[in-house]
Amino acid sequence: MRPWILAAALAVTSAAAVGPAQAATCAGYVGLTFDDGPSNAHTPALLNALRQNGLRATMFNEGQYAAAYPAQVRAQVGAGMWVGNHSYTHPHLTQESQSQMDSEISRTQQAIAAAGGGTPKLFRPPYGETNATLQAVEAKYGLRQIIWDVDSQDWNGASVDAIVQANARLGNGQIILMHEWPANTLAAIPRIAQTLASRGLCAGMISPQTGRAVAPG
Repeated sequence: MRPWILAAALAVTSAAAVGPAQAATCAGYVGLTFDDGPSNAHTPALLNALRQNGLRATMFNEGQYAAAYPAQVRAQVGAGMWVGNHSYTHPHLTQESQSQMDSEISRTQQAIAAAGGGTPKLFRPPYGETNATLQAVEAKYGLRQIIWDVDSQDWNGASVDAIVQANARLGNGQIILMHEWPANTLAAIPRIAQTLASRGLCAGMISPQTGRAVAPG
């Protein structure tokens, strides 16, 4: 058989084998998270990049944007992503009253559900700021608080290389903070996928029971 024919045959065989065998290659799972969506400006490109690179992620949506862009919430779910609550207006919640906290969380639950994103089980407090009062409100709505193990610093102007390197620090069960709007985050997606695959790690879901990344499903 001529070399190019053999190469083509091998390529077809390996491509066909990726699907069912992929699960067996996961030595661990990490939680990719993207805050501050959804939007018409950034969500479509991010979802496209994630899907093209075989990645799933948790999208921590702000209620105000879920209400404004319901089609993008449906697109997130349609692309296989999970949707979490990131407050309604992204305030410093620990400086708010309990009733204000309640409003921020409850309105976001309603906005995401109304948009077709289901009822979130995960909550990420803006800026990662939390206290006992906020946690009591989260518990009222059956929400698991999710902070992060690694901060990509994409919100702070991190380079593509730095964002990829941050993802390379993830261990099994760990979660990384990213955002949907930085251009460098979008550009980093293919290399993030390659980096995780080279370490036998797969993008998983965040368990509402443990708050850690686990196998999807």
